[in-house]
Amino acid sequence: MIPLDLCEWSPIRAGESGDAVYRRSDAAAFAKVAGPGRAAELRGERDRLLWLEKQDIPCPRVLDWQEAGTYLVTSAIPGLPASELTGDDLVAAWPSIVAMVATLHCLDPLSCPFERRLGPMLKRARDVVARGAVNPDFLPDEDRAVRPTTLLARVESELPIRLEDEAREMVVCHGDATMPNLMVEPGTLRCTGFVDLGRLGTADPYADLALMLANASEAWTSEAQARHAFDALFRGLGIDRPDRGRLDFYLRLDPLTWG
Repeated sequence: MIPLDLCEWSPIRAGESGDAVYRRSDAAAFAKVAGPGRAAELRGERDRLLWLEKQDIPCPRVLDWQEAGTYLVTSAIPGLPASELTGDDLVAAWPSIVAMVATLHCLDPLSCPFERRLGPMLKRARDVVARGAVNPDFLPDEDRAVRPTTLLARVESELPIRLEDEAREMVVCHGDATMPNLMVEPGTLRCTGFVDLGRLGTADPYADLALMLANASEAWTSEAQARHAFDALFRGLGIDRPDRGRLDFYLRLDPLTWG
């Protein structure tokens, strides 16, 4: 067990979840300290990491867990977040990123003990909206002036067809497949693994793909790069006919589930 001596650790950010995140002085490990009411969620992230490591998917190793005071210490993944790459470098790294996501999505969903299905996600969204906790920074510009209840109703109107999609195609998803959570080796531009896996679970693959494309779009410097990334993502995953309706649905749902 590795004691969490905060004298050897530096705070780096407060996560979107409210957890405090620290980097060890040798940069070989990170620690998350659970925010208020977040012990169960951080325990869930620990369990997901322990499971995913057994599937030979590159992810942080659990080094220490402390129930009292709740903190999780994990190893660092080599490289830097894909969000720190230039547009050109992200284009070069994109095939490796897609291959890493494909490897995750190819795991047997029946073997995964964790779920991120629409039922629990809608329940969470309803709670966030009811508490008035929707973060407008997570919303597209055109939705920031729209009442959260209206945004939720728009998502719920599509629920029957999206439940059919989910039942037809289920994979193991990262759950927050944004560029900060995909690590890339700067020299080779090879994807080295995933981080921040607290939302990992079985879901429609489009739950990951929508976030990947939307978040990566911040790096593209041309429409040609965006089209190339879109085509390469679906080609790499063996999807012949991308469903833009499913992409839009999950992009509208996700901002309502944080808070």
